[in-house]
Formats: sequence, structure tokens, C-alpha cells
Amino acid sequence: MGTRESNEQAGGTGRRALLGAAVLGASGAVLGPVGTARAADARRGGGRGLKGLPVPTVIGHRGASGYRPEHTLGAYQLALDMGADIVEAGDLVPTRDGHIVCRHEPEIGGTTDVADHPEFAGRRTTKTLDGVPVTGWFTEDFTLAELKRLRAVERIPANRPHNTLYDGRWEIPTFEEVLRWQDEQTRKRGKQVWIYPEAKHPTYFRRLGLGLEERVAKLLRKHGKDRRNSPVVLQSFEPTSIRRFGRLVDNPLVVLLSGAGSRPWDFVESGDPRTVADLITPEGLKEIASYAQGIGPTLDLVIPRDAGGRLTEPTTLVRDAHRAGLILHPYTLRNENPFLPADFRRGTDPDAYGDVFGAYRAYFATGIDGIFTDQPDTGLLAREDFVNK
Repeated sequence: MGTRESNEQAGGTGRRALLGAAVLGASGAVLGPVGTARAADARRGGGRGLKGLPVPTVIGHRGASGYRPEHTLGAYQLALDMGADIVEAGDLVPTRDGHIVCRHEPEIGGTTDVADHPEFAGRRTTKTLDGVPVTGWFTEDFTLAELKRLRAVERIPANRPHNTLYDGRWEIPTFEEVLRWQDEQTRKRGKQVWIYPEAKHPTYFRRLGLGLEERVAKLLRKHGKDRRNSPVVLQSFEPTSIRRFGRLVDNPLVVLLSGAGSRPWDFVESGDPRTVADLITPEGLKEIASYAQGIGPTLDLVIPRDAGGRLTEPTTLVRDAHRAGLILHPYTLRNENPFLPADFRRGTDPDAYGDVFGAYRAYFATGIDGIFTDQPDTGLLAREDFVNK
């Protein structure tokens, strides 16, 4: 995170038509209870949202990962209980026997207790992941049964020591378990629960014979969630992965975008010289809109930071993306000082919260359509402040 062939264009046009009329509408009816005229006026270019969800949409990043070890059913459940509009339930990676599980990365040394299992000591290895040597334990070297013997731990304990209380409580969930959990929670709550899974490193896994898109699409079809109105938004940092999803399913699709000078790894592998800076030009966004419905840029593409880490002036990305018909869900706002722009940090404690409400105000004012956050409760309060100002 070229032009689609004619058959892709037909499918993409139908999906965009639905999203344009119902899912990406900017009217008060679609915005729901927070879609006040005052809030709409405050947004540059008008807010856009998924059908039936408020705008700006609050997305629980890997669940409520500010409070629980990420990508666990505990983190997902807490995000829902806090009121998150969507749960990013699943950074999707495969096992050796072809199952799809939810981990931030295929390397699991930092997110599980695998190092405490002497029987798996020999699995520790070094691999090149998207051009970078990585040492640890990788999901593709384990069967699902073996992974189920592990338990999740907090990934950044220096910033979130309180989360370590829950180390060892939850196992690694499969994507199919997440889909069943989604249905169960939808029934219990009497309202549709949305999820926002990401295909991780799809080119890397395809080279290993573990293509992600086909496996994910098969599960979505099995559970009847492969349609254009399905409450499952698919995302990836690799545009070719999103194109492939577009040939397999009709779900809403989002291209994730890293720093302006970076290149999607599928571009590196194919020799495509374009960088993210090329993709966020009006022409680049128009091309993305031919096969996807949204973008998920890093927050620095919305408001850059100066050499001291302070926010500068917003770019034209929000306006340009809206003109191309794309929704914009940037990532990731976190409460802790080290993750905030310098002008919103308070003190030097790496576990202390800064002025995150001020940061939310700055980003919401640009007209973004939603935001990924590790603390959904904070994001919801910030949205309430924003729409009622």
C-alpha cells in the first residue's frame, strides 16, 4: 500500500456506484447521528463514510491495542465495547498448512511467547522480508495447530507496560474465527459489526506459494461476505494485491500508503519506478479510484511534520482524494507521547499521554473521513468534540 482490464472495470464500476450512492455519501442521513451540518461545514471537501457509520469514522487499530495485546479477540472485543465504528480485525498472514491467522507481521517473536517454547527454538531464523533482513519466528514455518499452542503478548511493553498484565491470556485468532466472532457480535448487539482486515506482504507470500488473496476470498465467500455491501473492508500496501482482490470479491477496497518517498514492494519487485509521491498526485489518485474505493495514508501525508516533529500545513491530499471519489482513512493516532507530533507531547514519559485531543482536532479539521486509533474511546470523545463544536 495501469488501467484495470475491461472485466475489472465492469466490476469496479458497479462497486463504486454502490459506494458513491450509499457507502460514500456525504449527506446527513448517511453520516448518521454525528453527521450534523456544523460538522459537515467544518470538513474541507465534505466527509465520506461507509454505509450506516458515522463520519469521521473511528477505526480500532488492531482492536483496542492501546489497552490489550494487539490482534487478539480481547483487543477486538474491547474496541467494540468502547464503541469503535470498525475494528481492524486482522493483519492477515498464512500458516505453513495454508490457514490465515491474525498477526501484525509474519515474524511473531515480538507478539507471542514463542521464545518461551523450547520445542520451537530451532525454528528461529533470518529471512528477507520486503528487502529487509528479519530474524525471528515466522508464521509460515508453523502449522495452525502449532501456533495455537502460543499466546499473545504486548508488542511495545516500554510504552504500554499496563498491557503486559494480559500477556498469555489470548491465543492467535484465525481469520475464520474472526468472521464467526463478527457474526456473533452482530447478533448480540443488534447492529452490524464492521471489520477492516489487511493482507500483509502479499508478494512475499505469493513467492512462497501461499497466496493470500485467494485464501482470504475463499473464506469471505464461505461466510457470504464477499459482496459489495459486505461489512468487510479489505486493505493492503500493495496495489496489485488490491487489484487481485477486485477480481475475486466485490468488497470495498483500500490502498494503504506509506511515506512519500517509499515504493510499494510489489512495485519494487515488478520494476515499477513510482513512489507513493506519484500515487498521491491527482493523476495517481484517479488511477487508484479505477480499482479501489479508498486510501489509507500515513498521517504525515495529510499533515507533514517539520524537522522538529511539529505539524506544518496540511497537504492537498484530502481534497485531491475526494475529487477522485476516494475515502480517506489515515493511520495511526495513539495517545502516548512518542507517537504524537512534537507540538502535542507533554513531558518525556514514554508511557504518558500527550494532548491527543489537540492532535485529533488538527487531523479532523483537514476533512479526513476516518482515522485508525489504538485508543478508540479517545477517538470517539474527540469526534464528539469535533462535531459539536
